[in-house]
Amino acid sequence: MKGIITVVGCDRVGIIAQVCSHLAAQQVNILDISQTIVQDFFNMLMIVQLPPAAAFEQLAGDLAQLGQSMGMDIKLQREDIFQAMHRV
Repeated sequence: MKGIITVVGCDRVGIIAQVCSHLAAQQVNILDISQTIVQDFFNMLMIVQLPPAAAFEQLAGDLAQLGQSMGMDIKLQREDIFQAMHRV
């Protein structure tokens, strides 16, 4: 299953490293990544491949907690739901 991860918050050193390290520990493969900084605000969007046995809700909760500990907002969404929500 593919997922969409968004990371938003104030820019600082190590954001990408922390998020990617957490994903690697969960065997989540990053397929594409885009990040921008507008003024002092960091914004990252990742398309990821979840391992077959991944518990989606658990991973989403873990990422939300990681975001809180970093002072960021991190969300994981299912790719199919994300695409349906953003279809015009």
